[in-house]
Amino acid sequence: MARFLFGDSDKTSIRVGFGRFFSAIEGVSAGVMAGDPPYGSTYSSPAPPLFSDPFITASTGVDNLQRFPIHFPALNASASNPDSTVNWTPFLPVSGLPGYKPDSVTPYTEQYTLSIQRQFSSNTLVTASYVGSESHHLLTLVEANPGNPALCLSLGQLNEVAAGTPTCGPFGESNVFTTPSGQVINGTRTALGSNFGSVDWLTTIANANYNALQLSVRHTSGRLELQAGYTYSKSLDNSSSISEQLNPYNYRATYAPSAFDLKHNLVISYRYELPFEQLFRARNRLTQGWVLSGVSRFSTGFPVTFTNASDTSLLGTQPNGVNSYGVDLPDMARGALDLNHNPRDGQPYFNTSLFSLPALGSPGDAPHRLFYGPGLENFDIALLKSLALGESKALQFRLETFNTFNHAQFFGPASVNGEITSSAFGQVVSADSPRLVQLGVKLMF
Repeated sequence: MARFLFGDSDKTSIRVGFGRFFSAIEGVSAGVMAGDPPYGSTYSSPAPPLFSDPFITASTGVDNLQRFPIHFPALNASASNPDSTVNWTPFLPVSGLPGYKPDSVTPYTEQYTLSIQRQFSSNTLVTASYVGSESHHLLTLVEANPGNPALCLSLGQLNEVAAGTPTCGPFGESNVFTTPSGQVINGTRTALGSNFGSVDWLTTIANANYNALQLSVRHTSGRLELQAGYTYSKSLDNSSSISEQLNPYNYRATYAPSAFDLKHNLVISYRYELPFEQLFRARNRLTQGWVLSGVSRFSTGFPVTFTNASDTSLLGTQPNGVNSYGVDLPDMARGALDLNHNPRDGQPYFNTSLFSLPALGSPGDAPHRLFYGPGLENFDIALLKSLALGESKALQFRLETFNTFNHAQFFGPASVNGEITSSAFGQVVSADSPRLVQLGVKLMF
């Protein structure tokens, strides 16, 4: 048995590896720190504005005042030597694009692997590997000035505020409230105070881990070249990119499969020289040089990401141009998901009745990502014909097809709508390309 598994002394290799790798901060972080007025070029409206005048709040008519042109601070301005020449009143509360947290550190990953490679014959090689990694101090976003849900709830009823003054509710964390006794409360944001609205830190506090079984086989024999690879893996994190915020009071609330996690992935590639010269018993320019090649892929889908854009948490983690949603999630009841494995029928992909908006003050209890969307079953096939032009040149004619059998591929990281407030919640909303065919000519020299 041992001889069958490991072969002769030169037929098997075992490799073990470990490494710690430090990474640079993503360059995109510099691109999103354009800054807010008066020193920056980006303005985020505190509420939906009028189309004709983007500084007027559509629902209330409040004038948020003109933020531009940009002011340039004195070269010696700093936290200890603030610029006193600016009238800050038109720019408050400051909110919008994130800032880079000064105590951030360098991200790093620890990777480890064990692989066994076995040669079964002169033309067949099989490899089995375990690959794992743990990533720490990854860059992500976290709200620097969250609202106090309990304070907002205490100001949420008409009898809890002065007559004719606004109550507190979703997206109202930066408003001014007046109690029946006349006390003025400048918003429910407490970390940075009322001079700031929703502002985020770009900070290195995210973590991730990955574990995978990887199998591959490579075989060549005569006219056939074949290679297949299969991966069974799981990637987990609490933030898959800087477009996903962390809950400022519970960093693990979004710990779930990564947005890019693929549980099963099988890829087969092949190249076969068609034996027309044997079939027609003639070796000439017409029967030789025909090749059939292709890549076939079978994969499970990406996880469905759940979001809640209604600010039921009363944390006020509004989108800031980097991320599309805050940290809120839906509530989820127990029950069967009833995944729809035939999205062509236009029915929801999962049982949407299990999900609902949370009560005010609650961020929602549904997992950020729980199950996977539609998978992929794709065939790309090419037929090639080469004509020799002397000893060192050849002309190749190519007929290439992608998604050859024209399967509807409802595949992608956002193919299923997981936004609870959307009218398309639970629906499959995107698909890969249909069958594509292209003709080409290649000169090889």
